[in-house]
Amino acid sequence: MPLDTAPKRLTIGELARRAGVGVEAIRFYERKGLIAQPVRPAAGFRAYPQDVVARLGFVHEAKQLGFTLKEIRDLLRLRDDPRTDAAAVRGRAVAKLAQIEDRIDQFQRMRVTLQELLSQCPGSGELSKCSIVEALSASTTQPAERHPHGTRRSPMKTIDLTIQGMHCDGCAKTIEALLATEPGVKAATVSYGSGSARVLFDPASIDLPRLVKAVERAGYRVAEPR
Repeated sequence: MPLDTAPKRLTIGELARRAGVGVEAIRFYERKGLIAQPVRPAAGFRAYPQDVVARLGFVHEAKQLGFTLKEIRDLLRLRDDPRTDAAAVRGRAVAKLAQIEDRIDQFQRMRVTLQELLSQCPGSGELSKCSIVEALSASTTQPAERHPHGTRRSPMKTIDLTIQGMHCDGCAKTIEALLATEPGVKAATVSYGSGSARVLFDPASIDLPRLVKAVERAGYRVAEPR
C-alpha cells in the first residue's frame, strides 16, 4: 500500500496556534480575501494547507508596517503572481514610507503646538483664564503666557526653518538637541524627512539670527524662514 506523502493539512485551530492569531482573525481575513477559505468536505472540518501559516505571517508583518488590509491584499496579489516585477512592490513601499513621514511631521507639529499651549497655561486658577481652553475655542486673540504669581510676559512664538545639509536622522537629532540648549528656546522639533525645524521660543530672550547661528555652529545651513 503506497504511503501518503501529501503534507498534513491544518484545522483552523491548529492554523491559529501556529500563526499566533485567533480563530476569529482567520475568519475575518477570509472574508476580506487575504486567505482562501478551504472547501468543507462532506464529512469533517475544513483543512488549510500549511503555507497559509506563512501567508498569515506576511499579513501580520505588513500590518506592523502600517499597510491597510486593502494594501495588503494588493501586496499578496503581487506576491502570488510570478510575473510581478520587484519595482511594483518597491513602489508601494515608497508610497507607504511617504505617508508615514507625513504623519510624523503632523505629529511633530501637534507636539510643538501643545508644548506652546502648555507653556502659556497658568497651571491653576479660573477656567475662564485657561489659555488652552481659549485656544481650543478658536479664539482670535493669542493668549499671553502667565506666571503662577499672575505676572504676564510676551507670548511664545513659533517659527519654521528649512535646514540644509542633513544626511540622516542623527543630523536632525543633533540640531534638535543644540537648539534646545539655547536660552529662550522652549521646544524644538527637527525632521530629516522634511528637512525642516519648528522652534518654539521666547522672542524676548532669543531672535531669529541667534537661532540661525546655533544651527550653523553645528555645520548646517538655514534657508529663508517659512
